Amino acid sequence: MARKSARSPLLLIAAVSFLAIVGAESPYRFFDWNVTYGDIYPLGVRQRGILIDGAFPGPDIHCVTNDNLIINVHNSLDEPFLLSWNGMQQRRNSFVDGVYGTTCPIPPGKNYTYILQAKDQIGSFYYFPSLNFHKAAGGFGGIRILSRPGIPVPFADPAGDYTILIGDWYKSNHTDLRAQLDGGHKLPLADGILINGRSSGYALTVEQGKTYRLRISNVGLQNSVNFRIQNHKMKLVEVEGTHTLQTTYSSLDVHLGQSYSVLFTADQPGQDYYIVVSSRWTAPILTTTGVLHYSNSAGPVSGPPPGGPTNQIDWSLNQARSIRSNLTASGPRPNPQGSYHYGMINLTRTIVLANSAGQVNGKQRYAVNSVSFVPADTPLKLADYFKIQGVFKENSISSNPTGGGVYLDTSVLTTDYRTFIEIVFQNDEDIVQSWHLDGYSFWVVGLDGGKWTTASRNQYNLRDAVSRSTTHVYPNSWTAIYIALDNVGMWNLRTEYWARQYLGQQFYLRVFTTSTSLRDEYPIPKNALLCGRAAGRRTRPM
Repeated sequence: MARKSARSPLLLIAAVSFLAIVGAESPYRFFDWNVTYGDIYPLGVRQRGILIDGAFPGPDIHCVTNDNLIINVHNSLDEPFLLSWNGMQQRRNSFVDGVYGTTCPIPPGKNYTYILQAKDQIGSFYYFPSLNFHKAAGGFGGIRILSRPGIPVPFADPAGDYTILIGDWYKSNHTDLRAQLDGGHKLPLADGILINGRSSGYALTVEQGKTYRLRISNVGLQNSVNFRIQNHKMKLVEVEGTHTLQTTYSSLDVHLGQSYSVLFTADQPGQDYYIVVSSRWTAPILTTTGVLHYSNSAGPVSGPPPGGPTNQIDWSLNQARSIRSNLTASGPRPNPQGSYHYGMINLTRTIVLANSAGQVNGKQRYAVNSVSFVPADTPLKLADYFKIQGVFKENSISSNPTGGGVYLDTSVLTTDYRTFIEIVFQNDEDIVQSWHLDGYSFWVVGLDGGKWTTASRNQYNLRDAVSRSTTHVYPNSWTAIYIALDNVGMWNLRTEYWARQYLGQQFYLRVFTTSTSLRDEYPIPKNALLCGRAAGRRTRPM
């Protein structure tokens, strides 16, 4: 919940000015958060965690399509801090995306007010700290964007709606993990799995006969996980803002950075049942359990927790292919979300991205098309906006794999606004890869093993592919997506495998237009923090 506190005049003026620009009539919601360190014990040992208003995980953000979110973040840590908003598209406003390529960090002891709008979105997402490997210490929480009143939703209101944040976790503090990476070393297998910040003791109470919604996000660092509830089926209804065909599963693979909404009915005899989360494609398999507690329970959980898939790729591939858009459901607006016929639009460009690992100067690095990203001294969006020379070079990453060795650069790929492109993620490594693009949702049109070729398009789903912002790629496989580039800005395209992201497996997609119309991009926020070579520049009033 938002912490009630005095709102500064500057905060109110910035918010009102923003609403005047966007012509917003939607409500705005104020949040006032204090980010601190605190002792946490997720795996039974004391760690230094990152808390939001004293909570680990942090508080949920609840809002409605088009709501305006005014989030004042006080950084009480001893190092710079940023929050980013996984899946929120920041329409026309990449300045507030909350990654270092777009937004200056909040200095220790200072605060910054994010002014966001849940423009034309619904669904289940999460926020997280994007700098300095802070994600390994917490600082994350759920985001849910509800449909506006009067917009039909393709299922009845559930009896309860719960955020479930799952993922792998280390016993080491984030500073120790970061030091390992800075020293050029890989991280070992994580030490355990968490459910809402706990490796044991999580419980969800339900009433027999009622149906509930779970919004499940993998906020972990390096492993795909499988989620299941003993003796209960789950009906998938939404993926990262897209209503899906309501397919029923006994367990669900949730890859790094992904979010799913499922419905389940408490239709079993009144007792307790295991909630199980286990890692995929690891040795050993990491597992944690919680409890689904019936309010009329006659007894505790019994027997071993139900097993799940472990190393089976075909099982997971078939499940991924079964996840499709519900073309008859309404989206954020009254028009059907399936009315946009993406499969009938001519492609203007194909970009093929290959991930790789290698050594640079004797240290471990990770790359995209051979380029391992290094941050510049100034956020790239600010350098672009203020036309500061020498911060980055356009097209400093190739749009196809080069096959060369890994090298360092501040990689930016420029694309044209209002074009329709194809991106192919080629994974020639023995890991499951997961990719996220800020600012956008995209259609996952195909995925398969081996090398992608133009003939691979023959198996694309050009009718009802799911639209989402995070997609995965199986080992020695490819995944293809279509994107309508309708959101001007500087957008981070990154692996969700967090050690790899930290050591360079990311770049920025610069969606460019020569227009200065507010219909295409908002001006820099008046309250924007300015750092690096942008320090001292003047922002235009919003």
